[in-house]
Amino acid sequence: MSGASGTPYAASVLRALLEAGESVDLVVSRASRLTLLDETGISFRDAHWQADLREWLGRGADGKPGIYDADIDGVRYWPAGDLAAGPSSGSYPSKGMLIVPASTASVAGVALGLSKDLLQRAASVTLKERRPLVVAVRETPLNGQTLRHLVALDDAGATVVPASPAFYAGATHIQDLVDFVAGRVLDAAGVEHGLYRRWTGELGGGSAGQ
Repeated sequence: MSGASGTPYAASVLRALLEAGESVDLVVSRASRLTLLDETGISFRDAHWQADLREWLGRGADGKPGIYDADIDGVRYWPAGDLAAGPSSGSYPSKGMLIVPASTASVAGVALGLSKDLLQRAASVTLKERRPLVVAVRETPLNGQTLRHLVALDDAGATVVPASPAFYAGATHIQDLVDFVAGRVLDAAGVEHGLYRRWTGELGGGSAGQ
């Protein structure tokens, strides 16, 4: 999770990964902590990450407080400054990596191979090991430099998923739009979910998600 606006996208993706029975290595960048605080009022702390994570995942896109009471034993948290963490090595087992939301700074860092923090390092490892990397970029408008960085990531094998919700799935709440983007991220990663109604080719139709 990088510092771009869009923390509800990350929460939706994480909830769906846990519901799918996936284990998760969670990295929250320093900049994303500021965004999380601004968008939710939650201070994400290394020493209390389980409680902070439950509070964060319990909030919907409407910002109403709640506590996520499902199992989070599948989450392993790594501080962003820990460059000796498991995900920093290609020998650490991983199916792939999702950057949600992806700031333009994180996009640039990964595209240039800077590895300034664990998020960038883990993404570089994911690319060199030829594992799936999904980058949910959340910015508008995009300048030429960022577009070139995104093309470089595409050339390196990453999948770029702009945080661009669609409206054909019958959204009636903000959470529906958030879940659509999260679902497209999970589609790119090959993770089954039921976050949005899929297009069937029939106007006014559609079927439930997988």
